[in-house]
Amino acid sequence: MIRTDALVALPVRTAVPALRRALDERGTAVLCAPPGTGKTTLVPLVLAGLTGEGPPRRVVVAEPRRIAARAAARRMAWLLGERPGERVGFTVRGERAVGARTVVEVVTTGVLLQRLQRDQELAGADVVILDECHERHLDADTAAAFLLDVRETLRPDLRLVAASATTDAQGWARLLGDAPVIEAAGVSHPVEVVWAPPAVPVRPPHGMRVDPALLTHVASVVRRALAERDGDVLCFLPGVGEIARVAGQLAGSGAEVLQVHGQAPAAVQDAVLAGGSGAGRRVVLATSVAESSLTVPGVRVVVDSGLAREPRTDHARGLSALTTVRASQATGRQRAGRAGREAHGAVYRCWTEAEDGRLARFPAPEIRVADLAGFALRTACWGDPGATGLALLDPPPAGAMSAAREVLTAVGAVDADGRATARGTRMSRLGVHPRLARALVDGAREVGGRRAAEVVALLSEEPPRAYGDDLAAALRTARRGGDGYAARWRQEVRRLSSSLTDSAGRDPSGGGSSGGGPAAAAQALTDDAAVGLMAALAFPERVARNRGGEAFLMASGTGAELREGSGLRGSPWLAVAVADRPAHAASARVGLAAVIDEDTAVLAAGHLRFRGEEVRWSDGDVVARVVDRLGAVELAVRPLRQPAPELIRTALLEGLGREGTALLRWTRDGEQLRARLAFLHRALGAPWPEVSDEALVARAGEWLEPELSRARRRADLGRIDAGQALRRLLPWATGEASRLDELAPERIEVPSGSRVRVEYGGEQPVLAVKLQELFGLAETPSVAGVPVLVHLLSPAGRPAAVTADLASFWREGYRAVRAELRGRYPKHPWPEDPSTVTATRFTSARLKREGRP
Repeated sequence: MIRTDALVALPVRTAVPALRRALDERGTAVLCAPPGTGKTTLVPLVLAGLTGEGPPRRVVVAEPRRIAARAAARRMAWLLGERPGERVGFTVRGERAVGARTVVEVVTTGVLLQRLQRDQELAGADVVILDECHERHLDADTAAAFLLDVRETLRPDLRLVAASATTDAQGWARLLGDAPVIEAAGVSHPVEVVWAPPAVPVRPPHGMRVDPALLTHVASVVRRALAERDGDVLCFLPGVGEIARVAGQLAGSGAEVLQVHGQAPAAVQDAVLAGGSGAGRRVVLATSVAESSLTVPGVRVVVDSGLAREPRTDHARGLSALTTVRASQATGRQRAGRAGREAHGAVYRCWTEAEDGRLARFPAPEIRVADLAGFALRTACWGDPGATGLALLDPPPAGAMSAAREVLTAVGAVDADGRATARGTRMSRLGVHPRLARALVDGAREVGGRRAAEVVALLSEEPPRAYGDDLAAALRTARRGGDGYAARWRQEVRRLSSSLTDSAGRDPSGGGSSGGGPAAAAQALTDDAAVGLMAALAFPERVARNRGGEAFLMASGTGAELREGSGLRGSPWLAVAVADRPAHAASARVGLAAVIDEDTAVLAAGHLRFRGEEVRWSDGDVVARVVDRLGAVELAVRPLRQPAPELIRTALLEGLGREGTALLRWTRDGEQLRARLAFLHRALGAPWPEVSDEALVARAGEWLEPELSRARRRADLGRIDAGQALRRLLPWATGEASRLDELAPERIEVPSGSRVRVEYGGEQPVLAVKLQELFGLAETPSVAGVPVLVHLLSPAGRPAAVTADLASFWREGYRAVRAELRGRYPKHPWPEDPSTVTATRFTSARLKREGRP
């Protein structure tokens, strides 16, 4: 029986007529509705015609998380008086409740993408609702782009709704072709904001680390909220580890403490969403899974730690990990709204009001910060390898896409033009990261399909820390485990095993054959060897060789260190499956790895192997050797006796590029010539050459030959007279070289007859000269049209004044200098009017002896 009263009470009902008109007229719409209005539950039922309004249609609702998809389907089925799997069903990874009568299906965005890859027309779907699009998950952005492409080219009848409580409505409207924006008024109850920062400063999040002092403070705020407010408490924390820590500190609080996160068993999630029995109060500790699409019954208070987890990728080192960040203002509003879904509520924010104003407005779109290998494979299979023709709110960063294409090329998923190969198309349909898909496809032949699926399932969702850092031991724990993770792992193993079966129903590992061959070899392989091979196939650039104790070097060139007390210590080789590199750390920290041998490392990372002559600049000199290496890991090395001259020259240029032209011999005259040329390049430009280190190294062939080609080591570079060589860059062809001494003279003759050196090292040429030697000179000397900066010196050669305008100095500055120095240097002339006196470098007595005025 349909629960009509509950349906009528949902506030979004007032916006439904406008939404239906927009879809009838334009086919697309943006729906903005505050939390608790029923946008996730009522709107799909109305658009499907299940409430008696409008024609029947098949509606697909895409949610960003499994818990949200299951909860939304369960709520809609309840409103219809049914169970999930009848007219409303759901499909998430590893679980499906859909029947022949189902017309509203709730799926995760990942499941929707898989369907679009198999069937671009999305046959059988009339309306697609992308819920919680404000979260900007990569899957949701990609699904929106693909759906818009489908509407434009194949299915103009397909209706598309972008729905959210807090979003950039106008941006989504533009993306959907100037779609109408429909806003639903909310009836969320007022939520009081209580600022509850720690009494003493705490350390900001660093990588995955959260200051334990902050978690202790969050637990104290939860206790405070229990004492000051009625109702259940929903507390937001960044991850599972932080939830467990705070849960431990709430023991004895008098409330039932529940934990909700993506790894929690479905039964636990369902129990939380079903509400309490009323016998006591509840504290629900949750990650971001509880931010949206869910109503946790009984919650009147939210405690917000202010932290969230976002993906970050170090493309240069091939490391991807979650990192802890400050949650955005939009996230804070979304979390606070959980307290006002059923009655007046309160949110306790564990930061200051001043800090709140400095937070980012919205979360960082995942496409900007995540590993894009999966995205790049999807777009390649879609027929747009560069994603240049797709409608995306944010384009993928060029560097991240380039790194993704390198990964896909290495695993054979795309060709040289970036287009998907048949192998890549198959890999894209396995529903795992391309690295894991490569391991699944190639590893099944080596270790057997079932075992390959077991390891990939273990890698696709990182096991709890309690499983340890040994991947083989973690596999054994999962096999015998009875916890929630083990249950999900077994479910994923079944899914992956099924996906490995080819169209003829044969296991690609050869499991259906008898006797010897691949199947027999796979069975002979131990679990430890099989796990190591699979991890190495998935992450070939992370095969790592021991370089002492807990320290390893990965093929990528990044160091890796085991955690203290790791059982993997002392292993000669590892295949590192999970690692992160904290900011400013020299090495990555190993989270999960498997022991392998050198043969396995070479088999998995063969494309990284180099065998041959290697001449390069290392440790300050030319190193020539014959090397066999796997990426950065050296397998064998011996000296190279007679390296090719061109290789030596390249290595010397590498050294100049790293250490600069200081490797050459610079005399004072050479340094002065370089400074003069640098000045002329700044003042006049071409044809006077740029003489920075970068420019000189780039033109080494023009000014360091033939000496460079004769050199064999660092010491030979040190014998090259850089000043003499630099003259080869003078503009001889134009004749301008002959004007060097005219335009930038080494010395300038001053009125006393002295020839004084000009220093060109700064932005402006400097002439340092004794003040008496400039008597009678009214105009400041200039070089190449640029006035020199005159450093006027005392008779003892110490600075007395600095001026770029001598005329002004004689009028205004000389009198003060004269008054200060005349008594200190009485033997030297200090006339009242220096313009009438002959310049001199001698004392007054000598001038009198010589009969000079």
